[in-house]
Amino acid sequence: MEEGSRRGGGEVGGGSRQWDLRESFNLAIRSLLTSCSNQEFTKAFSRFSKAEQASLHRLFIQVITSLHKMVEEEFESLCLETQVGTALDVVEQLVEEESLDALASQKTNVMDAARNVSMAKENEIAFLAQMLERAEKQNQLFRDRMELLKKGKSDVSGMAVAVEKLRSGIVEYGS
Repeated sequence: MEEGSRRGGGEVGGGSRQWDLRESFNLAIRSLLTSCSNQEFTKAFSRFSKAEQASLHRLFIQVITSLHKMVEEEFESLCLETQVGTALDVVEQLVEEESLDALASQKTNVMDAARNVSMAKENEIAFLAQMLERAEKQNQLFRDRMELLKKGKSDVSGMAVAVEKLRSGIVEYGS
């Protein structure tokens, strides 16, 4: 049987996820419904004759086969009703698109990096604004000091002129 016809499972265009789901289900029910070997069966019905055991075993196999088929059909019916195939196809398509988009896995990383860079720049701006404010205050202090020194110098030079006048006045007074 070809993989394409197995994958379809009676439904046209079934994806690999649908096929995996069906195969997993079939493996699970196969192991559940065939868990009783012929030896175990014979041992369980040891009070019956060999012919009766053989007949019961054939009946058991028919029931198990029929049950297996019914469970499989019910599973397919539920999958169709609940549109499991469509949902799995959408999931498969989204996964495929993400794997094709080289940046998809990095989108959150890029957004985080952009946010981190933005925050770092904001912190840097705040730091620089504080530094500027400090420098302006320091410049103002220097200006104020220079003004005081200029006034002090003019006061000192004014005093020097006054002292010189006083000296010259004293010299003239004494002569």
